[in-house]
Amino acid sequence: MKPSRTFKPFLLTAAVVSTAALGVSLLSMTSQAQTLPEHAVDASQLTAASRLQAAPLPPACQEAIFKTKEKFPTTRYAVPDEPWNAALNAVANLSEEDQALLTGPACAAWNKWAVENGAAVATELDNRYRNAAAPACNKWAVATLATIKKHAPEVPAEYQAQEKVAKKVWAEVMTKLSTTAADPACRASYNTAKAGW
Repeated sequence: MKPSRTFKPFLLTAAVVSTAALGVSLLSMTSQAQTLPEHAVDASQLTAASRLQAAPLPPACQEAIFKTKEKFPTTRYAVPDEPWNAALNAVANLSEEDQALLTGPACAAWNKWAVENGAAVATELDNRYRNAAAPACNKWAVATLATIKKHAPEVPAEYQAQEKVAKKVWAEVMTKLSTTAADPACRASYNTAKAGW
């Protein structure tokens, strides 16, 4: 695999969760998954994570990736291991063309939006997660996607090119998990979520 020049502002991480498309979807996956030791990962995910951290990222993008939880202080919302690991791999394997869209100014716009809206988004995620039906994978998928859909229209102009990357990663991850997730209920949840926002 070619070394990365830039990398995701994840989201999904993260993601977790906001209006900045990539930030919303990927950051939604990373908001609870900021450190690898909390998650069961195999060697390929550890390799992907080290590539993520070793990539020459603009400082604003490093902040967007690795400080997501601080911006979205959820208390109930949780990201299952399956989507976290799948998203980590998908982001680690972004094409150079997609990676080139992840710029310092775009990440700075995301960070500004996240600081201004993080507490409200975190509350929304927690409430949606609490109110969604079990299992946890469905709670996560429902909470994440509903929150993304609500906030996607607020994406800062500087971040809009990255929304295409976010949607691509989301669709790839949900499509994969809709056939590979261990639990049939989770496969159904991911299948429903794969259309994205």
